[in-house]
Amino acid sequence: MAVDANLSLRQPANEENRISRPHWPHLGVLALAIIVSLILVFLILPTLIVVPMSFGNASYIEFPPKNLTFRWYLIYLTDPEWLAATWFSLRIALATMVSATIVGTMAAIALVRGNLPGAQILHALSLSPLVVPHIVIAVALYLVFAPIGLTGNFVGFLLADTMLAVPYVVITTSAALRNFDASIELAALNCGASRLRAFFAVVLPDIAPGVAAGAVFAFLASFDEATVAFFISGIEGKTITRKLFEDIYFNLTPIIAAVSTVMVLLSLVLMGMVELSRRARA
Repeated sequence: MAVDANLSLRQPANEENRISRPHWPHLGVLALAIIVSLILVFLILPTLIVVPMSFGNASYIEFPPKNLTFRWYLIYLTDPEWLAATWFSLRIALATMVSATIVGTMAAIALVRGNLPGAQILHALSLSPLVVPHIVIAVALYLVFAPIGLTGNFVGFLLADTMLAVPYVVITTSAALRNFDASIELAALNCGASRLRAFFAVVLPDIAPGVAAGAVFAFLASFDEATVAFFISGIEGKTITRKLFEDIYFNLTPIIAAVSTVMVLLSLVLMGMVELSRRARA
């Protein structure tokens, strides 16, 4: 009875301590959420500011704009130089997407499923364009391309952008291949399918979301690339990013914000399509 009385006296005190104890884990999660939100706002805010600047009526960039107009979008869509630069960039980006997807997918298959000597070194080399500063790559490409006439033309841009875009395809396709159930392919092989047919009929449909994501990243990496384009562009072969640099230097008008807004919208649309396709397959 004495033991029960002592326990009954201790229980209220324990409950009181438990109630009065601060919820430190919840405060830590809240602080982390606030910090992450501030970082995201810091990263996104410059892009959001560009959008209203593109609708300004003044002949110079101002924020906030006093009057709203679509004038600069109309100028962009009717200016021959801007249209030529945009079309040139789109051609390069589409070709880069195809070439980088093919090369990156084959490289990912060799690195993930092959038994290559020095596979880790080869994997690091395939991702090196993500690590090496683009200014270093740009100078090196200019020194190589200039003597052989590959500056300012389609082939030179295709080679340079493919090199820069392949790592994105390698990363996404490698992740998809690691999650692939190899027993499904073995079942197809046991049923008489050749290895090539098993790949196109079984493996490729399963890893298609990863390949598609890499293709979109390759397109955006080429279309948005500015540093290398600044070095290897020419008078005729000029990308939209090089044209943006020129207008920033010589003609700072809201058309720069309008073109930037179009590029941001294009990126959002493509990434949204990838996400929708992923959810549809899930």
